[in-house]
This record gives sequence, structure tokens and C-alpha cells, in this order.
Amino acid sequence: MSEADVVKDIAVVLARVRQGSESIIERGSHAVAVIKPQATGRMISDVIADLEARGSEAIINDDFAHDIEEGLKAQRQLWNLPSWE
Repeated sequence: MSEADVVKDIAVVLARVRQGSESIIERGSHAVAVIKPQATGRMISDVIADLEARGSEAIINDDFAHDIEEGLKAQRQLWNLPSWE
């Protein structure tokens, strides 16, 4: 979808996103952005409460926190779209 198409009808783009679709915005033949639904997940406090409620003996230590941080960093990395040329 071109930048001009997005500007002309953002309501259609957002309606598609609400239905779960991604829209790739292009300038010429290059992708410049991706509009996609917001990822949903559980809060860590909910996960911990669930573990405690089930009597889990999992240990959440500094290594665990490091693993979570690395996972979050990986999610923030830019996605390299394939070339359409």
C-alpha cells in the first residue's frame, strides 16, 4: 500500500488492523513501515501470581530477569523486509 493510499483512507487501514491484518506501507518499491495490531500478552505480575497459585517452585532470579530483558530487546529489533525488486 502506498503512502498516498494510507493518507487517503486511513480508516480502511485501521479497520484492517483491527481485524488482525498487517499493512505494509511503501514509498516507490521500498517498504517504509508496517502497521499491525498491537500484540497482547500477560503482565509478568499475572504470570507470577499464576505460578504461586499453582504451587510452582520456580525461582525468579537475576538470570531470569536477564532472559526477559534479552527477549524484550529482540522484539524491539527492526524487521528487515524482503526486497520486492
